[in-house]
Amino acid sequence: MSSAPSPDSRLTTVPASRRAAEFAALYIAMPVGHAVWFETLGTFLPLAAMVLAGVALLAATPGFRWRELVALRGLRPWLPHAGAFITLAAVVVITFTLVLVPGHLFHLPAEQPRLWAAIMVIYPVVSVITQELIFRPLFFHRYAPLFGPDAVAIVANAAVYSLAHAFYQNWVAVVLSFGAGLIFGWTYLRSGSFPLVVLMHAVAGQLVFTIGLGVYFYHGAIG
Repeated sequence: MSSAPSPDSRLTTVPASRRAAEFAALYIAMPVGHAVWFETLGTFLPLAAMVLAGVALLAATPGFRWRELVALRGLRPWLPHAGAFITLAAVVVITFTLVLVPGHLFHLPAEQPRLWAAIMVIYPVVSVITQELIFRPLFFHRYAPLFGPDAVAIVANAAVYSLAHAFYQNWVAVVLSFGAGLIFGWTYLRSGSFPLVVLMHAVAGQLVFTIGLGVYFYHGAIG
């Protein structure tokens, strides 16, 4: 059932020291700089720079094939896993919303249905696909070997994914992103399916904005 990505032997032609430097720049320096200088840099320029750099690095990664991004083979056996995650995500988001911002419960679809509908359509295409491209295929094809055992690589993946959400300047975005990152990383590593993690991420994000926790993942609410 598993078609997990494995490092191509040709990856050894890219020195580990070079990959470590790339990793530090892309996954640590850029997100930290974004969080620290958010007022100057804004939301979209740093994210666009990270995506462009990530796509270039992924294209230069030996053994990676772009067709992997649309491969649906082996997806069906993982759909129950996706359903279980989405159920868990709904419970977590509802709980956090009721505890932290009960007044926001289903506020967006009720009060601003057009904005809500736009987010439901645009978010998966603009945000989810680009995030998953950088944090799953690129990370696990090019940088996971730097961390050795799979468990360590998954935790490292979740950590940098969480760090990338630090610019929102609230602990909710960072903590929930870390938890989701653990699941997304494990799922991608075990299934090898990019469409699967995109589906899980997209629905989870839609739940966040629908139920009411989107205030913690909205750049306009920063500060």
